[in-house]
This record gives sequence, structure tokens and C-alpha cells, in this order.
Amino acid sequence: MSWQHCICTTWLLDDDGLPHGFCTVTYSSTDRFEGNFVHGEKNGRGKFFFFDGSTLEGYYVDDALQGQGLYTYEDGGVLHGTHVDGELNGPAQEYDIDGRLIFKGQYKDNIRHSVCWIYYPDGGSLVGEVNEEGEMTGEKIAYVYPDEKLAYYGRFIDGEMIEAKLATLTSVEEGKPHFELVPGSPVYSFDKSTSSCISTNALLPDPYESERVYVDASLISNAGEGLFSKIAAGSRTVMSFYNGVRITHQEVDSRDWALNENTIALDDETVIDVPEPYNHVTKYCASLGHKANHSFTPNCIYDPFVHPRFGPVKCIRTIRAVEKDEELTVAYGYDHNPIGQNGPEAPEWYQVELKAFQAAQQK
Repeated sequence: MSWQHCICTTWLLDDDGLPHGFCTVTYSSTDRFEGNFVHGEKNGRGKFFFFDGSTLEGYYVDDALQGQGLYTYEDGGVLHGTHVDGELNGPAQEYDIDGRLIFKGQYKDNIRHSVCWIYYPDGGSLVGEVNEEGEMTGEKIAYVYPDEKLAYYGRFIDGEMIEAKLATLTSVEEGKPHFELVPGSPVYSFDKSTSSCISTNALLPDPYESERVYVDASLISNAGEGLFSKIAAGSRTVMSFYNGVRITHQEVDSRDWALNENTIALDDETVIDVPEPYNHVTKYCASLGHKANHSFTPNCIYDPFVHPRFGPVKCIRTIRAVEKDEELTVAYGYDHNPIGQNGPEAPEWYQVELKAFQAAQQK
């Protein structure tokens, strides 16, 4: 290493003027290293502080990181990995800023290697043997639903489902999963909606959802159909998915409320909508989340979900335990105090229900 472009603050330099002992070294890139040196080489515990705010710490031998290292991303996420001669080689685990596991697997020469797991915050996961570039690409990749049992198994390219069949995760041994294909399974593929196409296979149900919910006449007065639980389920269970065509907030805001009965904001740019005729299960049943009715005391919430078939959507997730055949409800979340308006920005039926609920709460 050349030291001519480094600034070194140290307790001790050796006879050649090289760092020796505990030093702080700032490089021309503005990266900084704090740790122990022996005659100019990093030896012992040390920590890099990179210009982008990320850090790397561990134990150095002859100027190279060896053994366990901890890389902290600029957003606060962390990667625990095994290093050999300064490169990731061996088991590694990665966690997001909230401490949730998002990756578990192997590295070889700084690239993901062998069987790896990618975990989504919503509870789903991808698993399989990655290719030479460390990507989830191959014929034996699987997406596993949040129940950690039901899966799609088949061909994926960089994590995108190209052609897969339904399977059951039967066991995991030393990180390697074992799947059994479901006989007679249809073929599933990534099928993200557009502004005009809700699905290329609108009548192919989601298998996970089909095990958990059904549509029937709502128990809520004048609400039409509702969404019900097929099973008893605990709190925080994903029950259903809310897919639809993808339109803009401007389009939603510019049209009559009557056309917005099945809309939900996905993010600041996109709204998911299930318009006529797809609000009828005879025309569309690939997902059923739009059938959940409103309640001011709901048993579920809308939550973000990365679906292997639909892409980024919302799901219906329980916020308490629910019983078999219980109706699933969510709070629609209309703005009760919009700027410049006297009253909620919501359809008339919602305003009537809100007044009744508020009156009941005051009794």
C-alpha cells in the first residue's frame, strides 16, 4: 500500500515511518480506517468507515480481513459474513434496518454461491441454487409463501417466476429445501397487471389464498359480498391479496366516487383498482382482497406484499386471531380531515357510517 495520499494520526510510527499500533488512517477517497497496525499492515481488530456512510469491521491478519466481519450499509442494514483473505467466502446472513433476516446462504469470492434464501419483509421467501453471478436464476428455484409450506417450484430468472408449478416444502436440511410437486398443478408465471390488463389468467385462483378465504354475502348491512376466513388463523397472518389494474392517483381523483369502490393506494404513484366487470368472481378470482369490507373496528389491515405472480400489491393481514367463517374487515382509511374541505374526503356511505360510529363512541 502507498501511504503518500493518506493522512495518519497514530500513537507510534516504526523506523520506516509506517503506522505501528492503533491508528486512524484517512485515504484520498475519504474512506477512513481505525484499528491496529503492525509495520504498515492492518493486524488485529479494525473498522473501515466508507465515504457513503457504510462500515466494515472485523479482525485483520497481514492486511486482510479474516473470519467473521460485519458490514453495515448506509441505511443501517447489516451483513454478517465469513472472510478469507479479505473476501466473503462461506456462510453469511443479512438483516434489514429493522433487524429482520433478508438473506441467508453462502458466498464465494464475494459472490453469492450455492443454495441461498432471500426473505421478504411480508413473510415470503425465494430459495434455490444461485447461478455464477449469484442470481436466483435456474430450473430449480422456488418461491415459498408465508406459511413456509406452499410454494411455486420451477424456472426463475433473477428472482422472476417464468414457469413454475405448485409444490409443498416438506423439509429443510442444513439450509437445503426439499419440495414435492402437487399433482395436476397448473403452470404459474409472473403476471404483473397494467393499466388495462388485470391478469392474463383472470380465473386462475391464488392457491394460498384459496386455502384461507372465500366470498359470501356480507354480514354488514347493505355491503353486498364480503370476505370470510376458511380457517382459524392467528394474528399477523396473511389471508388474501389485493391485485388489480394499475392506475394513477390523478385518474382516481378526477372521476366519480362510484368508480372508486375497489381502489387502494399502492404507493405515491400507483393505485390498484378492480373495476367492472372484474369485481364479479365469475369474471375475476385470481385474487380476492378487494372483497374485504370496511369496519371502524377491523380484524385485518392492508399490508405491502411482493407476490411472485402479481408483483408488488397489498395483502390482507390479520391484526388479531380470527375464527373459521369470521368475516374479514379492514379500515378503508379515508382522510377524515382533508385540507380545505369541511368533512371527510370519502363516499357518502362512509360519511354516514363514520357519524354513526362517532356517535356510538360518545355514549
